[in-house]
Amino acid sequence: MAGGAKARRLPRVVRERQMLDAAVRCFARSGYQAASMDEIAELAGASKPLVYLYLGSKEELFTTVIRREAGALLGAVAAGVGGVGGAEVPPDERLWAGLLAFFTYAAEHPDSWVVLNRRARTHGEPFAGEAARMRDEVVGFVAGLIGEAVGEADVALGGRDVEALAQALVGSAESLAGWANETPGVTAKEAAATLMNFAWAGLGNLMKSERWSPR
Repeated sequence: MAGGAKARRLPRVVRERQMLDAAVRCFARSGYQAASMDEIAELAGASKPLVYLYLGSKEELFTTVIRREAGALLGAVAAGVGGVGGAEVPPDERLWAGLLAFFTYAAEHPDSWVVLNRRARTHGEPFAGEAARMRDEVVGFVAGLIGEAVGEADVALGGRDVEALAQALVGSAESLAGWANETPGVTAKEAAATLMNFAWAGLGNLMKSERWSPR
């Protein structure tokens, strides 16, 4: 009884974080449809009415989870790139820092990654829209880094080409992160290095105006 009373005296922000953490685990494990508010409440050590009071319906809760996890991922990537310095740092070093931060986040928060990369995209609106907005931000960020790289190399590369390269790189990163998380022994650094070697070699050719074309 004393333990329960103590739990109820926790600040609301702490209780909400506990509930959201529990929801991430449940949605990652069971998917949106199969996850239950009862299970989320039990994992959070809270009553189901309190979960509804603080975070609303299951749809509202799932939307909140997606937004929180997306913000955390984007923040991690931005912090990784920002940690190596500003625009004076070579674009390849900034891209490497961003990729490493991306793969590290996915590896250290596998439930979050499953929610963002699988669950949110497979249950229609509004969830897919939230995931798409996060992806658009990542693509825009990567496109900026690619644009800086080709600009420094004084290469004529159109905006659509830069966008296409960013889309390809982000899609590859998403696929590789899922594979790395499910393959024993693959580290975030190894996965990031694999993609960096693959992508930067191709970008290097573009920056030397060497393009492949079908015969």
